Amino acid sequence: MSVILKAENISKQYRLGTVGTGSLQHDLNRWWHQIRGKEDPYLKVGGINDRSVKANEEYVWALKDINFEVKQGEVLGIIGKNGAGKSTLLKILSRVTAPTTGSIKTRGRIASLLEVGTGFHGELTGRENIFMNGAVLGMSKAEIKAKLDEIIAFSGCEKYIDTPVKRYSSGMTVRLGFAVAAHLEPEILVVDEVLAVGDAEFQKKAIGKMQDLSTGEGRTVLFVSHNMVSIQQLCSRCVLLENGNTIYEGDVYKAVTKYLLKKGEKQNLKSSFPVKLRDAIIQNFYITNCKGSKTSDLFAGSSYAFTICLKNESKNKIEFNVRLQLFDEREELITTLNTFHTNNSHLSEPNEQFELQCMIKKMALVPGKYCIGIEILDLISSKVLFEHEKFENIKVNEGDFFNSGRTPSTKNLGKFFTEYSWQKNEL
Repeated sequence: MSVILKAENISKQYRLGTVGTGSLQHDLNRWWHQIRGKEDPYLKVGGINDRSVKANEEYVWALKDINFEVKQGEVLGIIGKNGAGKSTLLKILSRVTAPTTGSIKTRGRIASLLEVGTGFHGELTGRENIFMNGAVLGMSKAEIKAKLDEIIAFSGCEKYIDTPVKRYSSGMTVRLGFAVAAHLEPEILVVDEVLAVGDAEFQKKAIGKMQDLSTGEGRTVLFVSHNMVSIQQLCSRCVLLENGNTIYEGDVYKAVTKYLLKKGEKQNLKSSFPVKLRDAIIQNFYITNCKGSKTSDLFAGSSYAFTICLKNESKNKIEFNVRLQLFDEREELITTLNTFHTNNSHLSEPNEQFELQCMIKKMALVPGKYCIGIEILDLISSKVLFEHEKFENIKVNEGDFFNSGRTPSTKNLGKFFTEYSWQKNEL
């Protein structure tokens, strides 16, 4: 497949503060350097695009030296936290704004859906806005007429199509805007976080349409979203931005994993004990290896015990059911270790102290970082005593399991927990 879009050394610099304050001096200085054939002096003084710290300079780099290529029919995901430079990059690619340095080379027509309701007039009806927005995007009147019924049907706004758009909800507006852009049949479709406004039905329809555009019609899609499920479902490659710089380009799974790790790397999931429940206390939680030593650094193929120390503080008997949940780096649930599934729910007498121990015969996880969730229920009263989706971090390293040549995938990790058991020990 041929390259349809190429970004070379794209950088964008903005001036901080109120527009116009002292800018005449800077403009004259820039002009004086330009007529002498010298470099713009302010390109050297721009600060890093980190919105969380106080600015010490007058200029900031929203983007810095961005390079990538997109082939025909490819769906490129662009991810990163708010302020990373995603929308600025798409505006440059869509010719809404020009880069400070660098160049964009494209082949074919570009359709952009950057903001909800962009180009819509509130006093015009949905039908009139279709013609106006289509014309803005480059469609001829005949082309819009030929596709009008299809656009209206796709948007799902047929009942209100002759109603002024000012009475539409934001979801209806983005439905109509996406329907027009999707039926433009551009060579490159640029979509910036607009599906977040739509409902689940429309998101599914929109993702299906973008898949059809890329696979069926060979069109290119640039997709920005904070929904990692949509990114993984739709994209064939991914670019991860941070503070205006590209920190990763390539495999979608690896990009999403790096993004989620960056998003949660400052979180300390370690819980302090004791933890007071409704009718009980979690006195401690720890993991031990086959030698009985406490650890959170595990090795694939080895045996471990997950131990929860509890105290029944009520005056009644409690039948505890405990669920340990394991989440991967993308915050997806891998499996659940449930005392109920193994017929091991444990009856506790009033004021009794005890520990529930889940023993795993062979840890068969792929190397990586995980977090443990915990849920404790009282089966007699049907009350949830405690629920914490991110209870503690663990790290799994390569061990005997991988030295033997076996390489389990993340899609079937739940199978390794078939060999586990629970037991109650009195303290």
